[in-house]
Amino acid sequence: MHHEGSLLQAAVVFLFAAVFTVPLAKRLQLGAVLGYLLAGVLIGPSVLGLITDPESVARVSELGVVLLLFIIGLELSPRRLWVMRRSVFGAGLAQVLLTALAVGLVAWLVFAKSLNTAAVLGFGLALSSTAFGLQILAERKELTSPHGRLAFAILLFQDIAAIPLIALLPLFSGAGHLEADEIDPQAILLAVGSIGAVIIGGRYLLSPVFRIVARTKLLEVSTATALLVVMGTAWLMELAGVSMALGAFIAGLLLADSEYRHELEAQIEPFKGLLLGLFFMSVGMSADLSLLLNEPFAVLVLTVLLLMFKLPLLYVAGRYAGGLDRVHALRLGIILAAGGEFAFVVFKVAHEQGMLDARLHSLLVLSITLSMAVTPLLVLAFFRRLVVAPAPVEVPAEYQRIDSDAPRVVVAGMGRMGQIIARVLRAQQVPFVALDTAVDMIEYGRSLGSMPIYYGDPLRPEILRAAKVGKAEYLIIATDDPDTNLKLTELVKRLYPNLKVIARARNRQHVHRLLDMGAVPVRETFHSALEMSRQALLGLGLDEDQANARIRRFQRHDEEVLAAQHKVYDDDAAVIQTAREARSELEHLFDADLIEDKAVK
Repeated sequence: MHHEGSLLQAAVVFLFAAVFTVPLAKRLQLGAVLGYLLAGVLIGPSVLGLITDPESVARVSELGVVLLLFIIGLELSPRRLWVMRRSVFGAGLAQVLLTALAVGLVAWLVFAKSLNTAAVLGFGLALSSTAFGLQILAERKELTSPHGRLAFAILLFQDIAAIPLIALLPLFSGAGHLEADEIDPQAILLAVGSIGAVIIGGRYLLSPVFRIVARTKLLEVSTATALLVVMGTAWLMELAGVSMALGAFIAGLLLADSEYRHELEAQIEPFKGLLLGLFFMSVGMSADLSLLLNEPFAVLVLTVLLLMFKLPLLYVAGRYAGGLDRVHALRLGIILAAGGEFAFVVFKVAHEQGMLDARLHSLLVLSITLSMAVTPLLVLAFFRRLVVAPAPVEVPAEYQRIDSDAPRVVVAGMGRMGQIIARVLRAQQVPFVALDTAVDMIEYGRSLGSMPIYYGDPLRPEILRAAKVGKAEYLIIATDDPDTNLKLTELVKRLYPNLKVIARARNRQHVHRLLDMGAVPVRETFHSALEMSRQALLGLGLDEDQANARIRRFQRHDEEVLAAQHKVYDDDAAVIQTAREARSELEHLFDADLIEDKAVK
């Protein structure tokens, strides 16, 4: 009973620490990884001492890394790797080799470490945090930027490279003095045979097994099967003396193109998140804060050296192997300069194999943690100064010459809405001119058949004059930026007060502002939402006439409410009161329709 009580107490401590620190770290824009690390530090022996034996947690927490590598394998289908091959195996390989060589040489020549220890330090510190880097890019909406795409490719290669590195550490922990007669052929054959068994079994057995389980339609059995595959392969690899992580990765890779891939990922993800969080907390618990107090100079110097070495090397890899400009290459370096979660795994295994002493292992853990903590601050400090100059747009001359005698309609914006409008006008043989600032949109529009689409910013008065807006009857503003629509409406109404303007509106507040300027607003999602509602009513049993009547009534009522709210839209309390009254009125109207339908029947 005492053991059960202590286990329950430990679980409560872990969950409470995670719930308290992780949201706090996320709110401070420091990332979930740092939140888990901080939680481990707080509950560990160095601070509160709520958990006195971190090693007892480490074994269970390693399953988080195993599940992480399984999901990485699921995401690395051969087809995807082939598409990204240049970035992944070009810039990624260059970054890892450059950093590992530089750090390894310094450790070997300057700090007099053994060759195998220097190699472990080099490759371990070359790794960056996948979770941390991608989280920063996602929060800043830069995943699709040039440095964001290359960062993903480099992190992808690092994840791939970490697999054999972790797997080979136990084999090469004594590589510096390994003799030929010490090699155990039986162990090598067992390892190779286990890998072969996982590959063959995964290719020919996993899909039929998952197919049989899926037919049971029992979610808990499907989840148990997914966990069995991951943990079973990991256990088999461990029996063979190979890393558990390698087995999980191979299992994920074999299922990357399976029809059950997304189902597996959804079932594994919650367990992976919790156990990986537990792993980071166990790392935090093992952090020796007394070392930071007793040797702050050593910890800070190692942290600074890590950032100073990786940042310029990442810059070089991004600039010359990844083809980035200077600003994007520097942003790449800042985001990926810190150490990563796989470094914790590498150094933990190296410490267990006797390749790193306890003091050096503690120094590395503290330094990597500090480097991760500093990264969000570096991003906040430097990214605002690193303004990316927009790349010059090469616009063919024929796109800029606006040839039109007297268009009846001018369309601003040739996105999804603008293209439909242009097709309708052309089918009706209405003379029109369309303007856009995206060359690819112009090329696509013209490829449909000599569309009169030209390059030009409609916010520039000279472009409007060249497009002969003053001779047109209508200006249709179809851009997807609400601010641009408002600015263009204001400009056109000032220059051409008699021109009729139909403008795309994002929401009700946008409608009110466009109405104030004299435009006819059209809500971009309103009519499609009405059609979806109509289809739902038909599917729920209403006939065609009933469904159409309900939609017409709702549309008419909503337009009346919108007109009433326009008179008081700058008064939030009045708008809320109007909305409440309108909702009640609409319910009464629909109830009346229902009674009428029953009477007819």
